[in-house]
Amino acid sequence: MISVGLGVLLNPLNSSMISVAIARLQNVYRLDYTVVSWIIFSFYIASSVAQPVMGKASDLFGRKKIFLTGLVVSFVASLLAPLSPNFGWLIVFRIVQSIGTSMIVSVGMAIVRIHITEKQATALSVLSIFLSGAAAIGPFIGGVLIHWWDWPAIFFVNIPFVVTSFLLAWRNIPKDELPTSVARGMSFRKWFDLIDASGVLLFTVGLVALLVGVLSAKSFGHVSFGHVIVGLIGLFSLGVFVRHELKATSPFIPLRTFAKYPAMTWVNVEFILVNLLFYSIFFGLPSYLQMVRHVSEFHTGILMLSLGLCSLVVSPIAGIWIDKSGPRPALLLSGILMTLGSVWIVTLNETSPVISVCLALAAFGVSNGLNNVGMQTALFKSSPKEIIGVASGVFMTSRYLGTILSSLLLSIVMGDKFSSGGFRLLGAILSVIALSLVFMSWRRAESGQLDTNSAVHHTKK
Repeated sequence: MISVGLGVLLNPLNSSMISVAIARLQNVYRLDYTVVSWIIFSFYIASSVAQPVMGKASDLFGRKKIFLTGLVVSFVASLLAPLSPNFGWLIVFRIVQSIGTSMIVSVGMAIVRIHITEKQATALSVLSIFLSGAAAIGPFIGGVLIHWWDWPAIFFVNIPFVVTSFLLAWRNIPKDELPTSVARGMSFRKWFDLIDASGVLLFTVGLVALLVGVLSAKSFGHVSFGHVIVGLIGLFSLGVFVRHELKATSPFIPLRTFAKYPAMTWVNVEFILVNLLFYSIFFGLPSYLQMVRHVSEFHTGILMLSLGLCSLVVSPIAGIWIDKSGPRPALLLSGILMTLGSVWIVTLNETSPVISVCLALAAFGVSNGLNNVGMQTALFKSSPKEIIGVASGVFMTSRYLGTILSSLLLSIVMGDKFSSGGFRLLGAILSVIALSLVFMSWRRAESGQLDTNSAVHHTKK
């Protein structure tokens, strides 16, 4: 448990620590926010592609091998990233780090499910503490490290976790006994078909090209012919991706499944919006505090800790409530809290007490705790048992899409640098999105009982 836990925490830790380092990286490399935001984009794009691919790879080549390989890749990336000669190389190592940590996360849960047979639910809940706890305290750790050392420390801090996890995993995780027909009898071509390599490539090219086209136009302040061409290439690739996925026998994102189960589709749509709201604050607020309010990295990390602690405290309480009342009341309250937090951001100005920011953070922290349990429960209720593995993979992809969209929104609204007016505009946009989410939750709450009764009737029949 410790060996797996120390490994899986690397992904949420590194995705959250960077939130307090954005302002510092802008100063070091003398870049505007739109360019620096690729430090966020690159990590989540790579994670959204790598996690499902590596999950399938572990079934073929062994989970222990993939887990240990992921730790080695993470070690190399964490060691070389601080030595990057320019920002481009930092992005490269950030992508490598994302792939390495995704290899660990994609098989960590499976290792626990397979090799821990007693009190398995307790073991999985402990593992979730590693994941949610690392994400919660990441900004605080990042703020402390940058304050006392500098931004390279947020990469070097991974090394003791990686080494300890590797030594424990090498000794304690049993080897996989793979069926000969699967592990040895499958050619690389068949394996590429199984992981839908063509779909992965089209999805990655389309998403990156579209983001480059939009963000380049925003960064340069005008739309050139080159920006339009790049954006159109992205749209075309995504269109080809959709057509390919509808025909693929083992699709990267099973689009036909969405059409077949509309309730599950709406859960994923809501999850995208939830993550768009949460991560817009998670990444936007630290930069606002440091660039506009001139708060130090250390104190920014302390303020951001209120968001993580609220989330951690509320999650177990939410579990008890959702067990009794179902997910919809909790998700409705979550939407209301995010609306109030977004509206509160609109009221902030340069003279507002910094401590007042904690009110918005607390609202989003509590809502995140409710969503952590509520969205997962809603997914299980809306997804047939025979496709729950596929549904969980799509659910994680929805999380990453929401996170990527949050970075895109921040880049479009803020442009070259953060401003008080831009941050209030962000709050207004988030308020509209949050209200839409409340409306969706309310409508689904009204129809949810009918859906549940229908599902029960179908099961009995």
